Amino acid sequence: MAIVVATQDLRRPGLFALRTLAVAACYFAAGRLGLLRQLVVDGAVVTPIWPPTGVALTCLLLFGLSSWFGIAIGSLLVVMSITTPQVAVLGTLFGNTAAPLAAYFMLRKVGFRTDLARLRDCVALVFLGALAAMLISATAGAGLLVLTGKLAPSGFWLVWSAWWAGDAMGVLIVTPVLLALSAAPWPPYPRRWKEAVGLAVVAGGVIPLVTQSSVSLLFLVYPLLIWAALRFQLTGSMLCALFASVMATIAATDRTGAFAGLTGVQVMIKLQAFNGAMALTALLLSAVITEQLNTRRSVEQACQELVEVLEHLTAGEYPQGRPPLDADDRG
Repeated sequence: MAIVVATQDLRRPGLFALRTLAVAACYFAAGRLGLLRQLVVDGAVVTPIWPPTGVALTCLLLFGLSSWFGIAIGSLLVVMSITTPQVAVLGTLFGNTAAPLAAYFMLRKVGFRTDLARLRDCVALVFLGALAAMLISATAGAGLLVLTGKLAPSGFWLVWSAWWAGDAMGVLIVTPVLLALSAAPWPPYPRRWKEAVGLAVVAGGVIPLVTQSSVSLLFLVYPLLIWAALRFQLTGSMLCALFASVMATIAATDRTGAFAGLTGVQVMIKLQAFNGAMALTALLLSAVITEQLNTRRSVEQACQELVEVLEHLTAGEYPQGRPPLDADDRG
């Protein structure tokens, strides 16, 4: 017994170190992907979507509070890859780490479930995990730029809003995708693989076309989201939303398609309005459909159990564990 306990004690630090490195690596990789597409707002460079916020919140929800150390390391690595480490970097590290932690604690407080099978969970993720918690990182980041003299005080609110929107979009788009993939069976929807392939082909052809078209056709993405939500619930709808968001971000940063001829602020507003509306549609619609399907399954199961009980009673038998009533019990 002593040997077993000692072995478990040795494994725990090793497991913690391995998990920390994995979280840091995922955060860093997501950060480098996010930095591939940037916009200039009032002289400050911002990312329309910051995937590390979604990765960080997902790690906290799946692996627990101990993931915060890996998030901090990953954030430090991202900052070091784009600038020289300074004392002011501590403010950015604080914001990037504290915001997902705040989202985690608020979601835990309201009984959040990672399967996102309830509408209340999706609403909590939107308003607590994305919109509320990311105020911390946006305030810390934009405030740091003002304090260090890299941003004029007059431009604080514009940069702050762009920073906040990018972090919130990371939670709204990336977190549901990762949570859905972590809980999805493999292979997913084996009976609908042909339809899944058809949806992927249609989305792969339509979404790049509408995002690169000079005619404003972004609304054509919504029928695809509805199709994906109706047939494949959260996994299908959020993967479709993620692909549409990536293609729209590419078009926005290249100033092509529906984003051609717009200023940096106009591009940011139009892109975030599209991404936000699309993510909300996919997330909330899939949650409503999943709730209805779960209710239908519960009703069907209850009806099946009732039929079995009636069959036993009709045959003169009694369900297991329910003896016949005595004369005294009948009154």
